[in-house]
Amino acid sequence: MSTCTRVLKFYDTVIRLIMINKANPSEIELYVIARIKQKRQDAKLSQSKFALEMNLSYGFIGQVENPKRRAKYNLNHINQAAKVFGCSVKDLMPDSPL
Repeated sequence: MSTCTRVLKFYDTVIRLIMINKANPSEIELYVIARIKQKRQDAKLSQSKFALEMNLSYGFIGQVENPKRRAKYNLNHINQAAKVFGCSVKDLMPDSPL
């Protein structure tokens, strides 16, 4: 096997590992997703209504809440969710580091 082929295989493996890692949200990401979903349901907001309040597509909310998808909330989303729920950003985060 040539050096070029080995390097290409190595980069292919690295890219696959990165994609696998991106597909698996971290513990804190899962916590925030679950917490926002809980707050959404407590507020009796459908994914569509919540998406409208967040200025996002309802498909994005569905992808975030689907554990088989790798979409997740970013800091701007978390800030906007706190505004929608009338709470602090801290209320959507864990009390201690995970």
